[in-house]
Amino acid sequence: MHGVRGIDHVGVTVPDIEAATEFFVRALGAEKLYDTLPREEGPKGGEETVRRLGVPPGTEQVAMRMLRLPRGPGLELFEFRGPRRRGAVVPSDLGWQHLACYVEDLPAACEAVRGAGGTVLGEPRPLPGPEAGPRNRFLYCRTPWGSTLELLTYPDPMPYEDTTELRRWRP
Repeated sequence: MHGVRGIDHVGVTVPDIEAATEFFVRALGAEKLYDTLPREEGPKGGEETVRRLGVPPGTEQVAMRMLRLPRGPGLELFEFRGPRRRGAVVPSDLGWQHLACYVEDLPAACEAVRGAGGTVLGEPRPLPGPEAGPRNRFLYCRTPWGSTLELLTYPDPMPYEDTTELRRWRP
C-alpha cells in the first residue's frame, strides 16, 4: 500500500529553537542532526512560505532544525514569528495533539523531563483495556512551552494480541 514504512519525523513548532533543542536533548536523549534553516540565514517569509505551509500572510520562518531520537522518528523543530501565534494545543483541541515516546524506564524518564524543565502530570497509570499488562504504564507531561508529551512503556503482552495477528509498532 504505497510503500508506507512508518513515521519519518514529527514537526513541532516551538517558541525558542535553542531552548526546545536543550529540552529534547535532556528529556529524551535527542541529538541535533542539522539546521535546515539556520537562524543567521533567516527569516524566510513571503508568498512562497504562505503557499507552501498554509500560514497566514506575514508569517516568517525564523529557524528550522532536525533532531534524532535515539530509536525512533526525527523531530523537526520550527520557530516562526508573525501575526498569528496561539499557545500550545492540549488534548481536547483538534489536530495532532501529543507526541508519545516509548521508554524503558518510566520513573527515570519522568525525572529527565522534570530535570529538563518539563512538568509531569500525575503518576504512571496502567495502560487500559486492550493494552493492559502487569508492567504496561503511561503518563502525560508538558514541555516547558506547553505541548503534551506522553511517556509509555509496555514490556508485557497486551490482551488485544490474543484477538488478532496484527501488532502495533514497537520501537
